[in-house]
Amino acid sequence: MRDADFFRRWMAAAAAAVEREADRLTELDSPIGDADHGSNLLRGFTAVVAAQEAEPAVAPGAVLQLAGRTLISTVGGASGPLYGTLLRRTGKALGESAEVSDAELRAALSEGVGAVAQLGGAAPGDKTMLDALVPGVAALATSYRAAGAAAENGALATVPMLARKGRASYLGERSIGHQDPGATSSALLLEALADVAEAEGAR
Repeated sequence: MRDADFFRRWMAAAAAAVEREADRLTELDSPIGDADHGSNLLRGFTAVVAAQEAEPAVAPGAVLQLAGRTLISTVGGASGPLYGTLLRRTGKALGESAEVSDAELRAALSEGVGAVAQLGGAAPGDKTMLDALVPGVAALATSYRAAGAAAENGALATVPMLARKGRASYLGERSIGHQDPGATSSALLLEALADVAEAEGAR
């Protein structure tokens, strides 16, 4: 079972991953976006960690809802609403339980991913964060590490895709050959989850 501390550690691990990879995320965003994905997410997840320290939530769902609200209020562009929706909807699905099972987390994340798809009007294959999130969350049924690997593979698979949604879609065929930054940061999020789970002895 996973308690609020587990989810706080996940958000802290995600923030550390974003900090480590911020320059690469911005570099990926440069040819097909606004060249600010890394800096925007770094600002957002730094604020998430600060918010968790200032207002420690006592339930897993509350931790994620606070993180989502913070991202929406601090991250510019499309990333804030999309990541914020992912975490808020996942947190809402977890409810007020003090502890949640891995199966409950998997189901809640599926709801969160569905909300992202609805908000952005995107689907797998459109060269968006869904190309990492959908296979990543599906692989949670196998293990946390499998989820991180599937998300990373999904991000890599965006390179030959034609962008159909988001800022990159304006470039048409010029979007082909570039790895999607949103899919890349989404893979970081699920890899951070796997790292925290493994530290607790989960696969």
